[in-house]
Formats: sequence, C-alpha cells, structure tokens
Amino acid sequence: MLSDYLITILWSISPLGEARVGIPVGVGNGLPLIVAFAVGLASNLMVFPVFYNLIDFFNKQFWSSRAYRQRVVNMTRRAKKGTEKVVQKYGFIGLMLFVMIPLPFTGAYMGTISAYLFRFEQRKAFLAVSLGVTISCVIVFLVTYLGVKAF
Repeated sequence: MLSDYLITILWSISPLGEARVGIPVGVGNGLPLIVAFAVGLASNLMVFPVFYNLIDFFNKQFWSSRAYRQRVVNMTRRAKKGTEKVVQKYGFIGLMLFVMIPLPFTGAYMGTISAYLFRFEQRKAFLAVSLGVTISCVIVFLVTYLGVKAF
C-alpha cells in the first residue's frame, strides 16, 4: 500500500508525467480516486518551488561554465519557442492556461521554466502555475472518474 502512494508521488513529480499520469496510475494501483487526486495534486504542486529555486541556484553556481551556459541557452530557446505566444501575450492568465492544458510538455516544469525566463514575479508565477496544476488535476480527476464509472 505504501508503494502505491510512493509510485503516485513519483509519477506526479516526474517531468515525464506529472499528476496527469500520477493520478490514473494511483487509481490503477488500487488507491481510492480522491486519495490519488490529493496525493497527485500535492506532489505536483511541489514542483514549482523546488524547481524554480534549483534553476536559480544552478544558474548562479555554474553560469561561468561554457558547457553549462550553452546547454541552458539551447534549452531556453526551445522553451521560449513553445511558450512565448501564450505566456508573453497573456501574462499571468497565459501561464496558468499553458500549465493547465493536460498535454505533454505543458505542465508545471515548462511553466516554471517559462516563468523564470520571462521574469515573472515569483509569487505571481507560483500562483499561476499552482492554479494551472490544480485545474489540470481536476480535469484528469474527472476523466479518470468517468473512465472508472464506464468500466
């Protein structure tokens, strides 16, 4: 039973799935839907504060390294290309909408990177990402609930 919680947590904080995968995996492993939702949501909400501070820390520590700087610049170009239309144009709402869409590469990790790149004030960015994650988790919860009811 503890391993079911751990698997749900790990999927929910993973950049490969986030809570969009964590919640259905938790239900599939036998957790009650509301428990899987709560665990997945709580885990996914931890991404922003941890990841934002890690980005800041690594940039301060390693920016002088040419190899690090090149990788960051390449990653920044890709992140900006995928997010700038929505985030730059609509600001807070755009960031929230970008994070809430339950599709690959649109979750808390990319939202955090976008907030950092576009220099959002950290509290506003946290609120936008958190609202996006919460709405996304509700969507996944409803789809999972309807899937469970159908079978």
